[in-house]
Amino acid sequence: MSIWQTIFEVIDMRSFSNLWYWIALAVLWSTASHFVLGVPFDLAQKALKHGGERMQDLEDLVRINVNRLGNIAEISGLVIVAMASGGLTILFALGVFYDVEFAQAVFLMAFPMTIVFFLNIRTAKRILLNAPRGEALVDVLRRHRLKTQMIGMLFIFITAMWGMYQNIVTGPLGG
Repeated sequence: MSIWQTIFEVIDMRSFSNLWYWIALAVLWSTASHFVLGVPFDLAQKALKHGGERMQDLEDLVRINVNRLGNIAEISGLVIVAMASGGLTILFALGVFYDVEFAQAVFLMAFPMTIVFFLNIRTAKRILLNAPRGEALVDVLRRHRLKTQMIGMLFIFITAMWGMYQNIVTGPLGG
């Protein structure tokens, strides 16, 4: 038996039965819901509670990140949409039509993050247009975070259901 056979026998390389996949999924959604438009949400909470200089810091950080996102969307938006669409289509086709479990797993992480990315762009444009300040800005960030968390909960549920199905079908009982 070769070293590679031993490694692949000891470490389960199937995505949905691998603990590292679920850890990565948890970290992905935890990070996505903590950093709202690139701004740590605890900073928004502290700014709302203490005001003053902390609120000014929050407004500056949001302004910087919103301008950055707006610039990315304006300059590279079409290329990003084309590449994301192509990549997601390839992952979907490999996962569904060719039954590649790794492609299914990556698609179930990438597709909802694409939705969150476009939600970020939409919220950034809304902030650029309306220029909310103070409590109104924190409210926009709070609503954006809630939407991100709802998307996360939905897709974690979908991923868990699909992962359990794959483990039953390809596991020792189904295969």
